[in-house]
Amino acid sequence: MFKTKVTKNNQSGNVFTMGLLLFSAILIAFLIITFVFRSYRVDGQSMENTLQNNNMLIVWKVPKTWSLITGHQYVPKRGSIIVFNESNLLGCGQFGTKQLIKRVIGLPGDRVTIQDNHYEIYNKKFPKGFNPDNSSGYDGSSFAPTYGNTDVTLASNQIFVSGDNRPESCDSRIFGPINTSQIIGQLVIRFYPFNEINLF
Repeated sequence: MFKTKVTKNNQSGNVFTMGLLLFSAILIAFLIITFVFRSYRVDGQSMENTLQNNNMLIVWKVPKTWSLITGHQYVPKRGSIIVFNESNLLGCGQFGTKQLIKRVIGLPGDRVTIQDNHYEIYNKKFPKGFNPDNSSGYDGSSFAPTYGNTDVTLASNQIFVSGDNRPESCDSRIFGPINTSQIIGQLVIRFYPFNEINLF
């Protein structure tokens, strides 16, 4: 007669496998959020009309991660929109460190000024100056006037950032230039509202 063998279910092995899978999933999610990309929700009006309150965004972190791995400075392109950490917010009536989203106006070595209600950038390539809102690949013609008394020359590790809604933005005009080490990542996609999906 043939005998059928039955083995007992190894409960401890199953629990270990499930635990390992759960740990791996959490670790992968953590690594993606920390080093690859992360979703954000816009809170405030400082980037209108480019971004609206409650828009949902994807911020790409790989260039910053790669700069940390290679030991090189990450400098985003002029006109790109970035998320960064900022703690010097007393001039904006806020406390603590917050993650802000702004547009890159000035790059390391630039002199950033405000003239006739718009930004004017001076550097070696453009010693006579230029308006970054008219020459950086985005449409700045609809931006509100840029007020302030800014005249700052950026160090080799600094950039100047500004909201697109200039009258309602707390940005480098108030808290000064930011260090490239403060950058978290660059905006690449607005995915909500679904009828306003857009690549940046």
